[in-house]
Amino acid sequence: MLKSVLIVDEMHPSIVPLLENEGYKVDYEPQVTAGEVLDRVADYSGLVVRSKLVINKLFIEKCVKLEFIARAGAGMDQIDVKAAESKGIYLLNAPEGNQDALAEHSIAMLLTLFNNLLVGDTQIRNKVWDREGNRGYELKGKTVAIIGFGHMGDAFARRLTSFGCKVIAYDKFKRGFSNMRVEEASMMEVYVEADIVSLNVPLTGETRQMVNAEFFERFQKPIWLLNTSRGEVVVLRDLLAGLKSGKIRGAALDVLENEKLHSFTPEQESTFGQLTQMKNVLFSPHVAGWSFESYERINQVLVEKIRKLKLKETKTPSTSL
Repeated sequence: MLKSVLIVDEMHPSIVPLLENEGYKVDYEPQVTAGEVLDRVADYSGLVVRSKLVINKLFIEKCVKLEFIARAGAGMDQIDVKAAESKGIYLLNAPEGNQDALAEHSIAMLLTLFNNLLVGDTQIRNKVWDREGNRGYELKGKTVAIIGFGHMGDAFARRLTSFGCKVIAYDKFKRGFSNMRVEEASMMEVYVEADIVSLNVPLTGETRQMVNAEFFERFQKPIWLLNTSRGEVVVLRDLLAGLKSGKIRGAALDVLENEKLHSFTPEQESTFGQLTQMKNVLFSPHVAGWSFESYERINQVLVEKIRKLKLKETKTPSTSL
């Protein structure tokens, strides 16, 4: 009898034949509700998710047959990892699938911010021609500090070296990763040397609100901030204060602490409103790893990991960003 896999989110259509070729019966149901999944998950050996479900301990207890949960993306913050591991459920993600998309998007955001492209474009559309006001900065010679040196950080570093940047990186859980394009650094070295800080960390209890007023105060010179990780890593009101004081020269944000823009608290509404009025702040709607190519490539990465799992080649799933 074929083992069954339930897919609960929209995926590139290649996912179904890829899994079927591995011998699975596939139920592709992106319209299914979280409650319906909870009622039915006991029947499945595999679960493929993106962002619909919060997979907590209660959910895990219902997974009597589940062998793996495959996340079509990198972050695992919506999954109770300890509960899943205690049940022997493998957790698979696909940072290799969207690392290039995220790295290119990061470069695009920095270039847009450094060269006032959004401001200049808007002005010209309104028949304002301001060359001096839109004079830009060069990436060449800047020191970029990457905090969290997993797949995303490494892919970003490869692009940065082409622009003549010095790249340093801090990762609490890795050592000895210095190479021709990146220099391993302590956080103290980051605070002293960085011109640009890129956040590439997963969302955990430790990283939630990690980037706050105290964090910004430690830097020895004003910085540009790039966040393509998770919005909850940054305290936006403290970012706003840093921008106003000049401690932060500019910010490129692909993610927000609350991405449901119509559900802001009064404080969030005020902070966001002020940020949107700043010319040195750039936003994008959590699409840094969301290219047409990565949409399909993520499927290929996940199914390859599932294949290895079946062959008992993968004993520890990758959850690193």
